[in-house]
Amino acid sequence: MIDPVTGFRIPEEWLRRSARSDIRERIESGMWVLLSNGKVLRRGLTTGTTASAACKGAVLSLVKDVDEVDVWTPSGITVRVKVEACSGRCAAQKDAGDHSSDITHGMKIFASASPSERSELIAGEGIGKICRGGLSSDIGKPAISRSARAQIMRAIEEGVAEAGLSGAMVRLYVPDGRSIALRTLNPGVGVEGGISILGSTGFVEPWNEHLEDSISESLSVLDRVVATTGRTGLRYSRMLFPDHTAVLIGSKLDLLRMRAGRDTVLCGLPGLILRWAAPEILNGTGYATVAEMIEREPDHPAIARALEHLEEVLPGTRIVLINRDGSIYRDSGASA
Repeated sequence: MIDPVTGFRIPEEWLRRSARSDIRERIESGMWVLLSNGKVLRRGLTTGTTASAACKGAVLSLVKDVDEVDVWTPSGITVRVKVEACSGRCAAQKDAGDHSSDITHGMKIFASASPSERSELIAGEGIGKICRGGLSSDIGKPAISRSARAQIMRAIEEGVAEAGLSGAMVRLYVPDGRSIALRTLNPGVGVEGGISILGSTGFVEPWNEHLEDSISESLSVLDRVVATTGRTGLRYSRMLFPDHTAVLIGSKLDLLRMRAGRDTVLCGLPGLILRWAAPEILNGTGYATVAEMIEREPDHPAIARALEHLEEVLPGTRIVLINRDGSIYRDSGASA
């Protein structure tokens, strides 16, 4: 069975451990995540999905009162979202699911709509502006990612078609956005004046992806920890090791100083981990990348040498290398 949001192939053993008769239906809905111990967590909805619901509800309410709307998500799943909408105004409430520390949980996103010859989205109060390069849009533009904007415009057009209009001018705004944003990462990354409207899948995974303390401090005090190098590794680490605290370390592998006597795991895509363990891994192989080597020769001797060195550098730490679909490529503790 495949998780429709992440594309993760779920082992049958996980399904059996869940002991839920409706587990397959829950997974197919996209709203639930199954972990390796059989526990099921509820996904939340991104600001992009919530904003899409508000915009669609506002358009539909030009012709009728609305209390829920169907919203397409970038993962291809349609979700039903409760809204409060009448006379061209709509409010949708952000739902973080089982995410324990989503600052935007419960926040209301509003939209107002009026008939127009063509459809247009206007970012209003409480939506941040890009003030630094390298973010989701150009400097000076609203902090609405490309995937979220496409999702919102699709929702508006669906509302326009259902309402029998030529188009709609929709203004999106978040009255509490400025104050809420001060408690997010936005001020530090160059987004000012409000929240960001984001969401590459339309769903919020039910765990915190941001470190509250420094990496080295987190690694030094946790007794059951899985360190991971990137977002893909972080996502699957939480599913594979639900009893551990996942710590995103990025490329800072030199900080891996795991205290002896603890249950520690290093989990992530092979490229960065193997090249850190053996910087010369590609020398003389004819391969340009570790990913290419693994695809063509998954049992290449250079990979085995890198893993041996990695186990010497991190004695007692379980090494789990995963593929992009979440399947396990190598696991030093597989036979344990």
